[in-house]
Amino acid sequence: MKVTLYFEATRQREDRAQIELDWIRQVILHPAKEVVQSDGRIKRWASIAEAEGRFLRVILLADGETVHNAFFDRRFTP
Repeated sequence: MKVTLYFEATRQREDRAQIELDWIRQVILHPAKEVVQSDGRIKRWASIAEAEGRFLRVILLADGETVHNAFFDRRFTP
């Protein structure tokens, strides 16, 4: 999986370290929702059963494969 330096840096945060790479892959491959931003970045969400069904948001660069950010989105409603 390709990632940005920003992603690598934020993965060091305590609240982000718990996010498993397999969960990120799951969101990328099977999103419940996808939105393309005006800058071309792609936001995808999916529920993670192992995380009590919380929704994980993954931000991809415009190439559709490089992960820029990933976090549990408390405001997302399906």
